[in-house]
Amino acid sequence: MSSQTKTDVILIGAGIMSATLGALLKELAPEWKITVFERRAVAGEESSNEWNNAGTGHASLCELNYTTEKPDGTVDISKAIKVNEEYQVSKQFWSYLVNSKLIRNPRDFIVSVPHMSFVQGNKDVDFLRKRYAAMSVNPLFAGMEFSEDPSKLAQWIPLMMNNRGANQPIAATRSEAGTDVNFGALTRMMLDHLESKNVDIQYNRQVDDIKRAGDGSWELKVRNAGSGAVERHTAKFVFVGGGGGSLHLLQKSGIPEGKSIGGFPVSGLFMVCKNPNVVKQHNAKVYGQAPVGAPPMSVPHLDTRLIEGKESLLFGPFAGFTPKFLKFGSNLDLFKSIKPHNLVTMMAAGVKNMSLTTYLIKQLMLSKEQRMEELRQFIPNAKSEDWELIVAGQRVQIIKDTAAGKGTLQFGTEVISAADGSIAALLGASPGASTAVSVMLEVIEKCFPQQAKAWAPKIKEMIPSYGQSLLKNPALIREIHASTSQTLGLVDPVSAANSDEPSRNEVLI
Repeated sequence: MSSQTKTDVILIGAGIMSATLGALLKELAPEWKITVFERRAVAGEESSNEWNNAGTGHASLCELNYTTEKPDGTVDISKAIKVNEEYQVSKQFWSYLVNSKLIRNPRDFIVSVPHMSFVQGNKDVDFLRKRYAAMSVNPLFAGMEFSEDPSKLAQWIPLMMNNRGANQPIAATRSEAGTDVNFGALTRMMLDHLESKNVDIQYNRQVDDIKRAGDGSWELKVRNAGSGAVERHTAKFVFVGGGGGSLHLLQKSGIPEGKSIGGFPVSGLFMVCKNPNVVKQHNAKVYGQAPVGAPPMSVPHLDTRLIEGKESLLFGPFAGFTPKFLKFGSNLDLFKSIKPHNLVTMMAAGVKNMSLTTYLIKQLMLSKEQRMEELRQFIPNAKSEDWELIVAGQRVQIIKDTAAGKGTLQFGTEVISAADGSIAALLGASPGASTAVSVMLEVIEKCFPQQAKAWAPKIKEMIPSYGQSLLKNPALIREIHASTSQTLGLVDPVSAANSDEPSRNEVLI
């Protein structure tokens, strides 16, 4: 016979999203009882884990897929602005947690690393030049630099310029406002804080089912992975933040908002270099252009990482395919997600995305040497013995019917919530973790509309820009850059633009 426990809020998944929502709610409603269920033995082992993502604090400083060239030749930076503003929200909340001593040692989860875009060939150089012209005059992207001069690029990215031929034009932009974020460490810090505030965090707990209870609350069937015992838990509000596993639980909830939604899993692999003689020659996150037919999450980039005090380089991601929805999931995940209500949507997506399927098959067939050849587009003299392949996190892209037609593949994150606000699920991938605070504020506003009005002053205390457009308030942008940089120990882009270039040690140490 199973036991039954009542609580106010249940968070499914101990990743960055649940940790962020829990931290926000604990500040806004400290009296609420919160329970977290995690299927793994520790927090942040899936997408939030530091080795399962590139650690880019996505602020649109280097990601070329966030800016598009319009038919008239101008560059649309509207998505870049949106993502940057959302990242500023995250930094404000992290600063609040540090200033309030709710988490400590920000360097353990965030450091300054320049963000760069790097292109080759006349067409892409022309695009990058126009992109720079559009972004550099915007206060959100203060301090961004552009250069086509090989000698200047050799100062910025010596490893990439060593032995590079002069057979085609090259160019790069650089912003010292960039960051490397250890989302795994940040997740664990916030969950440790929540546990100290009597939040019940239960590991090795698999949520097998979720359904409406008679009083309108939600009843969860939770299985103890160790003993096999089944428990029943009820809550007024449930957040499903289980990464790729969220889709299955959303379907089990039966809410109409989750109908006709499917998922397409894409795995990622990175090449990793830990040779200190190579690593010390590169200090940046450098993003290039995605190959034709590649999904946006497969934009190639060469990243400086700082994990547990040790520097390394990551290159990738190389896309792959597995029917699993989680890295530690089941090969039946994709098939179990196909239901009568989303079958037509899934079939339409298959027909419309044949080029993506072809691309993934080609990626799966790459040998290590072929992957090294792609790396050599960034590092001309890269040696195979310095690099090893690791399997990164699993992402599930949303498939849904939109104005663009049935079976449209989505490449962002999306909150799906019930009309009464009693349950919400997060689906999708990039920019994901970097915008976690904005996404969780969206959950709060959707699911707790009445409380959100009363909570507004507290939210504004935690996030000074809350309710305002940063783009329309340059003074506030400068203030936020200065305050968050000081609290988190980061390079202030405005100050950096008016001073000498910081040394590598000033940035990373």
